[in-house]
Amino acid sequence: MSGDVTQSALAQDDAGPLPEGVTVRPWRDGDDLALLQVWGDPADVQQHQDRALLGPDADTPWRRCLVAEENGVPVAAGVVAAQPLHPRRLWAYVEVAPAERRRGIGAGLLGRLRALAAEAHAAGTVPTTELRTRFAVASRLEVGADGEPREPDEQAAAAHAAQVAGTEAACVAAGFTPVQRSRRVAVVPGAVALPALRDEDHPDAPVLEEIATGSVELTRAVAEFYDAVHSWDPSTMSVGAAQRLLLAPETGAAGAVALRTAPRAEGGRVRAFAVSYTPERQEAPTDVFLGWDPALPEDEARQAVADLLAMLVAQHPVQLEVDEAMTALEPIVDGLLARHAALTLVDTRIWVTDPQ
Repeated sequence: MSGDVTQSALAQDDAGPLPEGVTVRPWRDGDDLALLQVWGDPADVQQHQDRALLGPDADTPWRRCLVAEENGVPVAAGVVAAQPLHPRRLWAYVEVAPAERRRGIGAGLLGRLRALAAEAHAAGTVPTTELRTRFAVASRLEVGADGEPREPDEQAAAAHAAQVAGTEAACVAAGFTPVQRSRRVAVVPGAVALPALRDEDHPDAPVLEEIATGSVELTRAVAEFYDAVHSWDPSTMSVGAAQRLLLAPETGAAGAVALRTAPRAEGGRVRAFAVSYTPERQEAPTDVFLGWDPALPEDEARQAVADLLAMLVAQHPVQLEVDEAMTALEPIVDGLLARHAALTLVDTRIWVTDPQ
């Protein structure tokens, strides 16, 4: 499937030198456990997620993964992978064992991954050679190998800060530029004042209704919102993809509500929506995907988001993902953080090789 491409890339001197005694090969079964022994537990939830990108080579969707060995022991791994939903860039992730960093192993791996991407692009297999990567600059929670969160100690926090500095320097050296900030934030109950909903005393107030996660109306609203807030990394979110990736039962989607201008039966449009996902841990805040109609003026979108968020956190905490591109939600979250009504769980930066 991929042997010819991989071996040709491994032999290229222009991919960057490796330290003497370090060799590179494709990923194989058992590498995840072997690398865990030298890497240790993930430093944060973002690293925990990104390690999941590593795995055997594949063609649909395209992925190439390499492992660096020294004296027969895996010490580093890297992956470059296409994501059809975001065709402008390939995901890239490289991790080196703490004791082996700053020796050029990561740069050598990335160079070979770029060579693989260039060959695939020349063959018409992938649409680009541009890359994007991400890493957490701050995280309140460490994650163990089992995926369970735990509070970091001071030594772990210092090690994480050093790792962030090293990662930033490596990204700059490799030609990456920061382009986006993404945060996962927990909002405490009662953090936002409840709005008035439509009743006899408030005939022009918005209406809150449940909406089926399988409905065409919600699926279209999700697709339109997703594309609108990903102009920095253009997406091709079709209705089918929105249903499959964000709303299908397999995603954990457990329910949804919509804030409308009027009841649906009267033709009321969805101004904002929220999809809740079953949490992996019962004590965790409910994971919520919060969006709005991108056609709304900014002030109306912000009001709709604030109203819906207030109802979501009336009695229970929720956690949200907010990017800088979510201009109606980010100022609300910043205000909550400033008055300690919300807590940042992880603060991630996304870097790309083509910032324009």
